[in-house]
Amino acid sequence: MSLDRVLMVVAAAALMSGCHLFRGADCHTRQEYQRAGQVPPLKVPPGLDTPNTQGALVIPTVELAPPPPGPKDSCLDVPPRYKPAPPNKAASG
Repeated sequence: MSLDRVLMVVAAAALMSGCHLFRGADCHTRQEYQRAGQVPPLKVPPGLDTPNTQGALVIPTVELAPPPPGPKDSCLDVPPRYKPAPPNKAASG
């Protein structure tokens, strides 16, 4: 293989890996979006129109939070392993 092809393969591999190698964020630390909270409704001064808030997003309350990931657990960008269900014998017969 020529040197040009080797460099092209290395460059393509680097581009396909994206920024995954250069990320500084750790998925096991609490992220900024996880600290978001609900703000009180907008107070409109007298004489002004109230804005349309029909499409406003509401952060639902969560009663049961999932356990935090362990230091060796994979991040959410990696799908969890699962065991496929056995084939349905009644449907095939």
